[in-house]
Amino acid sequence: MHRRPYVAVVSLLLLVLAMALGPAPSSAAEADDWWNPAARPAQDSRIGVTGEPFKGTDSRGRVRGFVDAHDHIFSNEAFGGRLLCGKPFSEAGIADALKDCPEHYPDGSLAVFDFITKGGDGRHDPVGWPTFKDWPAHDSLTHQQNYYAWIERAWRGGQRVLVNDLVTNGVICSVYFFKDRSCDEMTSIRLQARLTYDLQAYVDRMYGGTGKGWFRVVTDSAQARQVIEQGKLAVVLGVETSEPFGCKMILDIAQCSREDIDKGLDELYALGVRSMFLCHKFDNALCGVRFDEGALGTAINVGQFLSTGTFWRTEKCAGPQADNPIGLAAAPSAEQKLPEGVAVPSYASDARCNVRGLTDLGEYAVRGMMKRKMMLEIDHMSVKATGRALDIFESESYPGVISSHSWMDLGWTERVYALGGFIAQYMHGSEGFGAEARRTEALRDKYGVGYGYGTDMNGVGGWPGPRGANTPNPVQYPFRSVDGASVIDRQTTGERTWDLNTDGAAHYGLVPDWIEDIRLTGGQDVVDDLFRGAESYLGTWGAAEGHRASVNLAKEAPATASSTEWSLFTSYAPGRSVDGTRDTRWASGWSDDQWLRLDLGATQRVGRVTLDWERAYGRSYRVDLSTDGVNWRTAWSTTTGDGGLDTADFAGTPARHVRLQFLGRGTNWGYSLHEVTVHSD
Repeated sequence: MHRRPYVAVVSLLLLVLAMALGPAPSSAAEADDWWNPAARPAQDSRIGVTGEPFKGTDSRGRVRGFVDAHDHIFSNEAFGGRLLCGKPFSEAGIADALKDCPEHYPDGSLAVFDFITKGGDGRHDPVGWPTFKDWPAHDSLTHQQNYYAWIERAWRGGQRVLVNDLVTNGVICSVYFFKDRSCDEMTSIRLQARLTYDLQAYVDRMYGGTGKGWFRVVTDSAQARQVIEQGKLAVVLGVETSEPFGCKMILDIAQCSREDIDKGLDELYALGVRSMFLCHKFDNALCGVRFDEGALGTAINVGQFLSTGTFWRTEKCAGPQADNPIGLAAAPSAEQKLPEGVAVPSYASDARCNVRGLTDLGEYAVRGMMKRKMMLEIDHMSVKATGRALDIFESESYPGVISSHSWMDLGWTERVYALGGFIAQYMHGSEGFGAEARRTEALRDKYGVGYGYGTDMNGVGGWPGPRGANTPNPVQYPFRSVDGASVIDRQTTGERTWDLNTDGAAHYGLVPDWIEDIRLTGGQDVVDDLFRGAESYLGTWGAAEGHRASVNLAKEAPATASSTEWSLFTSYAPGRSVDGTRDTRWASGWSDDQWLRLDLGATQRVGRVTLDWERAYGRSYRVDLSTDGVNWRTAWSTTTGDGGLDTADFAGTPARHVRLQFLGRGTNWGYSLHEVTVHSD
């Protein structure tokens, strides 16, 4: 008769023990609180957001939400594994995830990269969880900012798309003092991709199983829409690395082939990658880069030499766009890495453009990405490379172009929007972000698009500092999310509570606070454009997926010309301009008035003609059309041709015959075309 009370006591003790040692229930345990996990680790970060995340679409069927088009969740695994300290998650819990690199103990004396990037002596309190005295911080570039619960807070605050750029750099890895793994770039990319899926599974387990969590890796725009309509976060994989597919360059000799590019693109696509950069920081076998400035630019130029055997080379720009000025600032610690007798060259102030543009291999990669419906990131490409890439996209009406974090020349903005591309601004301070957003607002209105931001967190770039507690318009906690459904308070992890007014954007969880700061300093219109970002990003992605290459009506069409340049070694006959390859070309005599005429074989609708020039290009020329070869009308003309790849777009017109009438040369030679294509639209 005494057994039943004993069993009850033991059961109660076991229950208490299980509650103490096991995963803690979410703060709101109601079954319909789908946004709260069934079980979160007992020790973990607080989210600081209450209320149900918004679901569904607006009255016009459009998804809503913010887009971070450029983040690096797992860059702690890059650069040899010890450049950036801490992890986005750990099966062993937050204390294991948010701890400093071993060499940073006891006082940061060996935090070499920390004092290189931040200045000072690098000393700091290395303890992360639970005190976080010195990190994460807006100006600490070597500590984890993407802990999963901080990303969760951004999602709860209204973000619905996150592009996780898998990133590394083999040269930085090779010269950094501390590492615990290979410097092979593709090995790191594969690992970061796998860990992104592991993080998805980690979150899923908290919510009861596969597919139930808020962190959803997506591989097509329709899947992303479905995820966002469910109120969850669509995570897109991108790649930002200096030697994709092993395509580095040594002494101007490519170290990869077309086969390597195809194999690499196929592998990345199979991993789930849907957007990528072709070059980053160092010139490679695919393209030249947009320079870094000042001492950082000098240091990276040293890395360029160590990687390729050549320093950056500059020339006067051919158009209004320019690369960043390299500057002459010294970087002694980096320059010590150069061989004896080798020095960083000086650069003329009026020569702002990288001589290297998009190489033939780079063009092959661009077209390979188009074939696979991938999106090209044009930030970090030289203006020469970017111009050619945009020319290619315009010639094919391909919309899959992204500028994700303010690294393209702003003069390209309308060309990107006209193609159907997407633009995001780097996570600048709220006042500067708002000013730049307002500057381009008219173009977004013209093209009916939203806006994005690129946090670049874990990307060693630096983030907005505090505006100060005494600013006349501080963020007032708590505040409501943009949609009005959630209440956002200060964020607490362990013993540390962050306040944007006094701490700045110290980690990813402060993104909603930063957006509120933009509203206060830049106005509601800027935030509204950001809130339309998810729909615009998916619009670009979906249009790229739906793109179909149009038929080239001129391929192998009978061609005649006013003249043909004679050569003992090869043929420059008119038919070479329509034989389907850039390896051949037609060339005219060396005088202004020339023509090239194509017979399409039957009357067709003609609305677009592309001219792929060799160096000898036309500055002034026109496109004439005819149904009978006798009566002609001009469909398009220019007096400002600049070579490269020109696209003439005009209203669709019935025609059998196409005549290119050349009126003025751009060089002392004649006119020379690798390829001419004719399309219906």
